Amino acid sequence: MFDFDGTIANSLDIAFHITNRLAKEFGYPTTSLEEFKQLKKLSSREILKQAKISVFVVPFLVKRFNAEFGQSIQQLPIFPGMRETLLELKQRGDWLGIVSTNSEKNIRSFLETQRLSDVFAQVVSSSRPFGKSRLIKKIVRQHGFASDALFYVGDETRDIEAARKSGIRAIAVTWGFNSAEALAAQQPDFLIHQPPDLLALTRPASASQTGDNRHFL
Repeated sequence: MFDFDGTIANSLDIAFHITNRLAKEFGYPTTSLEEFKQLKKLSSREILKQAKISVFVVPFLVKRFNAEFGQSIQQLPIFPGMRETLLELKQRGDWLGIVSTNSEKNIRSFLETQRLSDVFAQVVSSSRPFGKSRLIKKIVRQHGFASDALFYVGDETRDIEAARKSGIRAIAVTWGFNSAEALAAQQPDFLIHQPPDLLALTRPASASQTGDNRHFL
């Protein structure tokens, strides 16, 4: 299972501009580019605390953000190597899904633009940034998946938290929002630096019994 923003789609620039545009309306300070870079070193919860955004306001902010985001979806780039990696995972028979705080409408529009509509078996969305674990658990129950056969791939510390709460393994990626140091501090099961690493890391156990995945950490 994958996060969307910062993991599959390179939406960091768009997110930066939209977040600043909505600052006055939702009562938090705008962020300079240098400050934005510093935020990458903080955990998701630390960022919310520093911005002094009420947890009750966040779902409304997310919905408004997604509406603004949809206007730029056609220009949104995919991370280099991600499209090829997703197609390879699908071809070898892996089940792929997306769990995101972005809207399902935005995600499906992006997948269609990238000719990846048939790759993902399921796309689910939550307006609560820390509500992903509930959705992951629901998917596990729906399909009867074994938790040790699942990974959640994301670029933020809250993605690691969601995987841990769901009882599945967390793969943190360093090409998205949070820095490698911030991600490593949350102790994900794996930390990777480029999309093709997923192909070796998530290969069936029978194909990797003699390997050692620790070089990805």
